[in-house]
Amino acid sequence: MMFSRTAPFRSRIRSAIADPNLQAALDANAARRARAREQAFASLPEPLADLRARAHAVRAETIAHLDEHLARFLARAEANGFIIHRARDATQARHIVLEIVEQARKEVGKDETLVVKSKSMLSEEVGVNHALEAAGHRVVETDLGEYIVQLRGERPSHIITPAVHLRRQDVARLFHEKLGLPYTEDVAALTAAARRELRDLFLRADVGISGVNFGVAESGSLCLLTNEGNGRMVTTLPPVHIALMGMERLVPTLDDLALMLALLPRSATGQKLTVYTTLIQGPRRPGEADGPRERHLILVDNGRSALRGSPLEEALYCIRCGACLNACPVFREIGGHAYVGAHGEPTPYPGPIGSVLSPALVGAATFGHLAQASTLCGACAEACPVAIDLPRLLLRVRSGTMNPTAHERPVRGTGVPLAVRTGLRLFAWAATHPRFFRAAQNALTALGGLLAPRAAWMRLPTFTGWGLGRDFPRPAARPLRAPQVSAEEMPGAAGQAPVGERSEEVREGEEQGGAVERFVEEARALGASVVLCSAENVAQEVLAFLQARGVSEVAAWKAEHLPAGLAETLREAGVRLRAPTPEVRVGLTGALGAVAETGTVIIPSGPGRPQRASLLPEVHLAVVRAADVFPDLRSALRALPWREAAMTTLVSGPSRTADIEMTLTIGVHGPGEVVIFLASVDK
Repeated sequence: MMFSRTAPFRSRIRSAIADPNLQAALDANAARRARAREQAFASLPEPLADLRARAHAVRAETIAHLDEHLARFLARAEANGFIIHRARDATQARHIVLEIVEQARKEVGKDETLVVKSKSMLSEEVGVNHALEAAGHRVVETDLGEYIVQLRGERPSHIITPAVHLRRQDVARLFHEKLGLPYTEDVAALTAAARRELRDLFLRADVGISGVNFGVAESGSLCLLTNEGNGRMVTTLPPVHIALMGMERLVPTLDDLALMLALLPRSATGQKLTVYTTLIQGPRRPGEADGPRERHLILVDNGRSALRGSPLEEALYCIRCGACLNACPVFREIGGHAYVGAHGEPTPYPGPIGSVLSPALVGAATFGHLAQASTLCGACAEACPVAIDLPRLLLRVRSGTMNPTAHERPVRGTGVPLAVRTGLRLFAWAATHPRFFRAAQNALTALGGLLAPRAAWMRLPTFTGWGLGRDFPRPAARPLRAPQVSAEEMPGAAGQAPVGERSEEVREGEEQGGAVERFVEEARALGASVVLCSAENVAQEVLAFLQARGVSEVAAWKAEHLPAGLAETLREAGVRLRAPTPEVRVGLTGALGAVAETGTVIIPSGPGRPQRASLLPEVHLAVVRAADVFPDLRSALRALPWREAAMTTLVSGPSRTADIEMTLTIGVHGPGEVVIFLASVDK
């Protein structure tokens, strides 16, 4: 019975291990993610362990008092202008989406509604795309990785990098066949082709659908994190925006949001902050030039309420960073598409956290066996930024002592195969009898010397199962029980600092410079250009830049929202200031403020401050006053009046992606160049 239930899973595993292209892609992803994550955490202002403990406490308190936080959040979101919907399950969530899209179709009088989507794993969980397509609507994924897998007719293989399983050759063939692009393996050219294909769709879309990274109970805000600019397009350009949010994705306060934003991007992509961190307060307000006229928030339960108070409640702490997938030795060998149900059903949540969420939310009878795909090594728990005890949760799923979902009967845990149980019992007996344990240890050491006298690995026969794709490490000649050398004597031990501890160089840099100097350093590290100028000559600096580029027209904010005299100086020099349109290459905005620790510029919406000016052009020019630079995100969120705007975007450098072979490409859907004019600074 158990074998028949896991047969599709085992078949996918064998196929994945035998695929050299997949293995190469997974290896590259794991190595690069690990390096980026380590570097990003080294820049934290305090030890990682302390931040993880605080984040765990915040998530635990949020879930424990979820009803109170939800009531507060929904009341404030509704007051902000969101249209609130509650979905108890996937069926109801799909029905609500279909109703909204159908109403939008009637209002525009089209036969087919064009829906553009930003990446949302919740939409995968509840099956939004299939439902919309079955109803005759056109649905287009706009995240580059999601766009690629949609063209291939696949599901995402990773919750952060959907096309991680593909090589550039796969994408080149796909774009040649589907888009008519001449075959090229140049990642920048492939990215540019996707930009061209999707730009017109953004501008014509009737409905935009996005996920939600965090809802903020204190302010009734939605927080979305993206890098490519597609998330901003989806939530800014269409007249109707639908936000899908799992009911657990709440933070109580803005301080809690700042804490999560210090951890999520670092864990997910190795960034201090994503390129675009968007805070949405509601629909377009009177006098605003852009933004949806309707914003719908669909709060989805789909089994989450049943998890509260259950042995698997801690799974609700997850902030969907994907770090556990990158750390898991099993995922790094088989990839996300191998995680399938009893009848081959795909799951939207692969990896360690998916092996808990899938049986908990969808059904243990279908996905309970996924918990077997774990060595219980603890790498996932060590990588988790909110310190979820994933090995304990995986053992709970294996045992079957978890609450069933609302629509199924209790399912007995699959446990482990008889041979494994027998082996574990023998090991437990030997481990509690020291004399027999030492004898077995000595026998294994001698056997290892016979089987692999000159190698560190023993080749096992194929009938063992392990021998098909793995070798076994030769038992050590010196057992761990033997007296060990001190840590100080170990080679390479000196000078190593744990991840999350700030290096001496980082601490010295913080002491030497202030917020402005730190901002300039961080912004330039992100690829932005920073022009230091005084308040008196900022207009001349902007004009000089435009003249050097031969620019005669600019998509700009209204003059009253720019530094005094800037608009007049540009007009007198023959530069036309106009409303943002797709053909204008340069956009000019002011800024509400800036964040030093992340090199971020804060761009609010509002009358005379179109978001398109910082979104549609290839080049974004932003004028920032040095007096408005804050040392960290927490202080900026507390001090600045961003809640007065319907939408505020924190911009950290030019748009970027690494969805094709983890190759960083600058300039996707948002501007590929950001130039910051920092005023009132001595040159």
